[in-house]
Amino acid sequence: MLGVRIGTRSLEELVSASLAAIRDRKDCFIFACANPHSLVVAHGDAEFRHALEAADAVVADGVGCTWAASVARIPVGPRITGSDYFVSTMRELNRIGGKAYFFGSRADVLLKLSERLRSDFPRVVISMLSPPFKPWSEAENDAMIDAIRDFQPDVLWVGMTAPKQEKWVAANVSRLRVPVVGSIGAVFDYYAGVTQRAPEWICDLGLEWLYRLPREPKRLWRRTFVSAPLFLWFLLRERLAQRLP
Repeated sequence: MLGVRIGTRSLEELVSASLAAIRDRKDCFIFACANPHSLVVAHGDAEFRHALEAADAVVADGVGCTWAASVARIPVGPRITGSDYFVSTMRELNRIGGKAYFFGSRADVLLKLSERLRSDFPRVVISMLSPPFKPWSEAENDAMIDAIRDFQPDVLWVGMTAPKQEKWVAANVSRLRVPVVGSIGAVFDYYAGVTQRAPEWICDLGLEWLYRLPREPKRLWRRTFVSAPLFLWFLLRERLAQRLP
């Protein structure tokens, strides 16, 4: 879809693949999400597009992706949100007594996140780091990678905005020595309770964007009124080009 391969595996299959990576500790399983906004950004950002292509699983997080795929008859898997994958994987980590590292967001968000995690997943050993919001130096990046590697997590959760998080993972994954890396963005804020998610029935109707827009206008207006129309136009143009002789 717009040059990015969207996976077709179910949530259960993705979690199973993640557990296999944790058990074998050979190759890193990289998880990422795609929505209309991120696909539009990747359409004009080769580095971001290559980062998504390097991921082992890119899921259709936004309902716009699954809707457009149905209309354009593009085979993609079921809608799987970053929250879905995060909770399911953490449950399995809790079952086996694993370790998880949280990299991203603000210190106050991480504090609230840790409180809930310790309640919901008491058998998961966790560590956290909030990186500088300014562009960091190579030395700072090396120090943060060392901190992650010293902890030896089973899963590294990266909670920065796209495409920053995906680009960082692609650039540093060979040095991380982590079996599973998941770029899950705003899930940190959602799970910490800093940002309220839409009720489940609204999500089921595919109207979560409408619920969030008046609550996060600065963050979401461009996604809604610029990226969404561009996504439909790029997708239509792509499908028409494929049908031309």
